[in-house]
Amino acid sequence: MDEDADGQWYAVRCVFHNEAGAPVVYEERITIWRAGSLDEAIALAEAEAVEYTDGISFTYSGLAQAFHLFDEPGHGAEVYSLMRDSDLPPDEYLTRFLDTGDERQGAAG
Repeated sequence: MDEDADGQWYAVRCVFHNEAGAPVVYEERITIWRAGSLDEAIALAEAEAVEYTDGISFTYSGLAQAFHLFDEPGHGAEVYSLMRDSDLPPDEYLTRFLDTGDERQGAAG
């Protein structure tokens, strides 16, 4: 679908990995797409994922998760949401899934 054509906006998270060293480095990218369906947005994102890895040492893992944007992309718009059920309390949940200590990130402020 042409990005200027009528369609819905979708955010798609694709996961990549680089096994060139130890430990393996994983990257999660979220891209946004205007498409006629969730399946079409995933197909567009997966095609871009293959292009993204061309010439670099990362490989597309084959995992794509999509989210239908409820609002037009813009300041403060929600662009991705993933819900997961867990019996873990909040601190343990964050450590298990989001803040293991191995992330390549800096502190804000």
